[in-house]
Amino acid sequence: MNSERPASLDAPHAPIYLDYNATTPVDPRCAAAMAPYIHEVFGNPNSGHVFGRRAREGVESARRQLADFLGCTPAEVMFTSGGTESNNQAIKGAVWARRDRGRHLVTTAVEHPATLGPMRWLEREGGSTTVVGVDGFGMVDPAAIRDALRDDTVLVSVMHANNEVGTLQPVAEIAAICRERGVLLHVDAAQSAGKVPVRLDELGADLISVASHKMYGPKGMGVLVVREGVELENLMHGANQERGRRGGTENVILAVGMGAAAEAAGEDLEGHAGHLRALRDRLAAGLLEGAGPAVVHGHPERRLPNTLSIGFPGLIAADIMAAVPGIACSAGAACHDGKTKVTAVLAAMNVVEHVAMGTLRLSAGRFTQDEEIERAISLLICAIGDLRRG
Repeated sequence: MNSERPASLDAPHAPIYLDYNATTPVDPRCAAAMAPYIHEVFGNPNSGHVFGRRAREGVESARRQLADFLGCTPAEVMFTSGGTESNNQAIKGAVWARRDRGRHLVTTAVEHPATLGPMRWLEREGGSTTVVGVDGFGMVDPAAIRDALRDDTVLVSVMHANNEVGTLQPVAEIAAICRERGVLLHVDAAQSAGKVPVRLDELGADLISVASHKMYGPKGMGVLVVREGVELENLMHGANQERGRRGGTENVILAVGMGAAAEAAGEDLEGHAGHLRALRDRLAAGLLEGAGPAVVHGHPERRLPNTLSIGFPGLIAADIMAAVPGIACSAGAACHDGKTKVTAVLAAMNVVEHVAMGTLRLSAGRFTQDEEIERAISLLICAIGDLRRG
């Protein structure tokens, strides 16, 4: 995919950016699309005059772009403030709307806090949650989801792709199980949208959460796809914006930016994925050869094309990162209260502690260059070698 590379990535002394799973730079095409709505089109999209109509046209055009990208109708696209709000709206809204059936939820042990957090809150309000484990690749067994369903289950929530190790879950199989039992399925697709196909008509989900800033759009904007006929209780109350689902004047600027991001991502999704896969595999091969021993986490095939989670036994991820300030990436273990702990995802996968503690997440993106991958390999090999020699 051809796109101008953001100048910040080439600023003097800028590290190699390999943390695209955390956030992405705003694609310059998105910035260009938003510019008129910053400087010129300022009207309230709910006003009937020409200023409002121009703003409304921007919002609805973005809604159509996202509907095309996500395999749904424009009426099923609800704008939110981001992935966290989308998840909260889906989970809380589904439980509140179906409270006559029950308050039981099912999820997996590798979900993002934006999913687990609302569930824990609902537990304090009388709900209950069954957390299903995963295998060593971080993948859930659809049969385990089926076994966890009860008569009072109202919602299953399963992420499409894990943010740490990249494993893709068997969402379509889980959706079929949920349909058989009359249970709603929510899919957190924040990490997968823009990297692999995320379409309501293919996944079979009832609710899909997407975050703009994970797909080269602006922060502070997201979408919840709500399948036609699915009832949710509102999280935000006010006027009748978003078909009565979310009160408050729409954020026209960010909606336009997310729409442009979706259109750009959809132009050559397969080609983009192939480019990312080649970068990831070269990075993995170089580190396994030159910085081994090492362990790659996640499913070997059903995994995001850009994500490499790799553990270096006996080392501490924070020490590796400190030794390579020329690379921006994430760690598989973090320091809390003076103690270093592995992430819940790696723990759920039963990754042995001496490997998990030395795990890095390296995630490439649209603007990552071959030369950057080669430099990253060299920097990491040198740093890991020095650390091992003590």
